[in-house]
Amino acid sequence: MDTRLLQTFTALARTESFTGAAAELQLAQSTVTVQIRALEKALGTRLFDRLARGALLTEAGRRLLTLAEEVLEAESRLFAAATEDGPVSGTVVVGAGETLCSAHLPGVIAALRGLHPDVEVHLEPCGTTRAVEGLRSGRLDCALLLEEQADFPGVTAERIAGQSLVLLCAPDHPLADRARPATWQELARESFFLHEQGCSYSDWLAERLQNVPGARPRLTRFGSIEAARSCVAAGLGLTVLPHANVAEPLRDGRLTAVHGPSLPDVSVHLARHGRRRPSRAAHAVAAQVVRHFQQATEGRAGPAKKGDHAPAHG
Repeated sequence: MDTRLLQTFTALARTESFTGAAAELQLAQSTVTVQIRALEKALGTRLFDRLARGALLTEAGRRLLTLAEEVLEAESRLFAAATEDGPVSGTVVVGAGETLCSAHLPGVIAALRGLHPDVEVHLEPCGTTRAVEGLRSGRLDCALLLEEQADFPGVTAERIAGQSLVLLCAPDHPLADRARPATWQELARESFFLHEQGCSYSDWLAERLQNVPGARPRLTRFGSIEAARSCVAAGLGLTVLPHANVAEPLRDGRLTAVHGPSLPDVSVHLARHGRRRPSRAAHAVAAQVVRHFQQATEGRAGPAKKGDHAPAHG
């Protein structure tokens, strides 16, 4: 049996939508339909009821779903075992939001090229929702999530670091270099340029500002943190970003940290499929990701050592 049919089966079971499964698997919707019909014919049973509100598992579908997932897991173990000797090689797809992609993952990839030149890393910029879907479908090998909590069914996540946040403005902004810290009441009267909705730290700040009694902060959202940074550097308002994303403009004076309320760190979680055994290449990437954040936290940089291991993920 072609295990791609089982991948389509599990994706449709998760999304309960032919359109959603097609988007997750990056297939045409007609292909998903054909593959499900082929699997139902091969198994001799109907797996889904096609209803107006979506595709819902039948009793037989629910019974066979766990077995299908076990087959896919066994396939993953088979390929991993076949390459246990020799150089680590292969393609690893990593999902992460723009915040982490721009500030951290280039360093991870550069280090990996020295350690494991035959490992190719493909980055897929995505928020938490798409990352979790990608892990469950097998489209992603691992993902980095900027979330305080990362408890998602079918996904194993481990906190590996914290990112310190900085409240920012232009050097000529009235709040720049002010001795007295700005209060939430004062900040809630300012204009803010924030990363798009779904960004955990931007959502937190927006909610905190909107909860100030009688305040109506002006909040503008961007799909790009560079766009938010540029607006703030032009003196149009304030933003909040992890320090790693603004270290250079802070050093060269394009941006200034605002003396204000203390901000919480934002957690970085390394997430993978809960039951899928990672390939040697995926394990090497995960190990380097953890090492990178450990070095960043400890304030040191040094060459990675061969033989280091990533944390266990069940």
